[in-house]
Amino acid sequence: MQVIARLVAMVVLSLAAPAAQAQNKLPTERGLEVLVKSSLLSFNDANVTGNYTVFHAKLSKPFRQQFSPEKLKETFREFAEKDIDIDIIAAMKPTYDPAPSIDEQGKLLVKGFFPTEPARVVFELDFIPSDAEWKLIRINVKTTRAP
Repeated sequence: MQVIARLVAMVVLSLAAPAAQAQNKLPTERGLEVLVKSSLLSFNDANVTGNYTVFHAKLSKPFRQQFSPEKLKETFREFAEKDIDIDIIAAMKPTYDPAPSIDEQGKLLVKGFFPTEPARVVFELDFIPSDAEWKLIRINVKTTRAP
């Protein structure tokens, strides 16, 4: 069984271009793991509690401007309706596929999964420099049956 919740925020990044130029190196392995887990656990907390305010506050400025907490709640309604809780990822290492990279626009692209069972947590996260740190500009999370 596959549960898909998708929020694709393709925001014009022209405002973020100068900041992207300044921060063009990948985080350390530990820093990347913290970034991925903190983003996904904030997302999970929002889904479990139904309160998207904190998750919204942690997004990049362009993402926050385009999507209100109420819009996020509606977008990820399927997670809440099906009582999907992915907090187990806190105790696991993510597997990246392909390796994280920074694209020509300065976005940090991170794609992979957590080997949770019986369903695997699969993610695609894009970050931009915002408020002097990497923050989400796009999130796509789903659970799929583990192979």
